[in-house]
Amino acid sequence: MAQILYTSGTESRPKGVMLTHESLISQYVSCIVDGGMESRDVVLHALPLYHSAQLNCFLGPSVYLGCTGIILEHADAATILATVEAEGVTQLFCPPTVWISLLRHPDFGTRNLSTLEKCYYGAAIMPVEVLKELSRRLPRVRFWNFYGQTEVAPLATALGPEDQLRKAGSAGRATLNVETRIVDDDGREVPPGTIGEIVHRTPHAMLGYWRDDEKTAEAFRGGWFHSGDLGVMDEDGYLTVIDRKKDMIKTGGVNVASREVEEAIYQFEGVSEVAVIGVPDPYWIEAVTAVIVPKAGSSLDTRALDAFLRERLAAFKVPKHYVLVDSLPRNPSGKILKRELRERFRDLASGAGEAAADGTGERDDVDCTF
Repeated sequence: MAQILYTSGTESRPKGVMLTHESLISQYVSCIVDGGMESRDVVLHALPLYHSAQLNCFLGPSVYLGCTGIILEHADAATILATVEAEGVTQLFCPPTVWISLLRHPDFGTRNLSTLEKCYYGAAIMPVEVLKELSRRLPRVRFWNFYGQTEVAPLATALGPEDQLRKAGSAGRATLNVETRIVDDDGREVPPGTIGEIVHRTPHAMLGYWRDDEKTAEAFRGGWFHSGDLGVMDEDGYLTVIDRKKDMIKTGGVNVASREVEEAIYQFEGVSEVAVIGVPDPYWIEAVTAVIVPKAGSSLDTRALDAFLRERLAAFKVPKHYVLVDSLPRNPSGKILKRELRERFRDLASGAGEAAADGTGERDDVDCTF
């Protein structure tokens, strides 16, 4: 064993992940080969180094290659942009929330970011609209999507620069040293185009969870690591992550993937960030709820947004509630804590489902600002 890293705890209590020297070295090689990394790179490390992505996808490989590395105390947008300019940074990783904060910062349009060549995103799903904006505003930069989790050290799949817009929204294909499949609840591989759980088999994988044999056995049932993510594979072997199993919303007897609703909301002018959750509802069991951070200076009209979504989504996927907030709760690595949002707004639908009891799918006029 080389490391014990703790999971993000976005859904439940963090678990200690035991990684070996073999896990790390094989994972470094996968990052270097599939991420186009070179010894000449000047790498900015802005995320916490106890997070597996920054530590093992970027710091470890950059040391392995002998790159120049710059470590920041925290992921402050102004500091990141100033450091890129001052140090001639060529390589930068940020989760989607930090990329959004960079895009919205006034310095983004004034700092000299011309040295940036290779940029990476991961740790959470990148909204396609944000990716398109990044491509427009940083046209010379090549982007990679790294997908995985701490238990596989953490890289499992990668989407390269040539596929960013052609396969927008995809997590790419299994990297060197990784096999990835989509399976049903019984562990059987499903055909392309079918939603199932994402599983991996790889030397990147952990020994197990620290002092938790039961969860370790559950995670490795059938000889594959079960990610807890739902996904779909296309005919070309490209993976699209649909949702965390625990983030799937079950409303009125049907499943709604929060990501699909979020992607539609991001297309609406005036939305800076959004998290879609399910809240308890006396009629729907769970009511689809959008928690939205408006762009600075924007007056977001939720009725107009509702009409916009009804043209793009099936009626049962359209949120029953819209909540406007100043910010979304995150852990130190930038991941949105949906479990905190579910707890915070658990009483939002109390008595609200009755108005929709005729089964029309119409939402109540709930527009809360916090």
